[in-house]
Amino acid sequence: MNATNDTSDRLEPVGIAVGVLLVLVAVGTLVGAPWTTKGSVAASALQVVGAVATAAIGALLVWISRTD
Repeated sequence: MNATNDTSDRLEPVGIAVGVLLVLVAVGTLVGAPWTTKGSVAASALQVVGAVATAAIGALLVWISRTD
């Protein structure tokens, strides 16, 4: 029987990649300046809040994936 203490998480790279992708999508949304479109102020504010929340979720996912 092979009893090793090496219990590396095989899904760690996936969590990191998805987290980084979420942060990049959020940055791309904010760089696109959603407040300059012809939408209402409430819609633009909601899009900015959503982009910031997406970045926060992505950063949290990377942090959770990296901690042991």
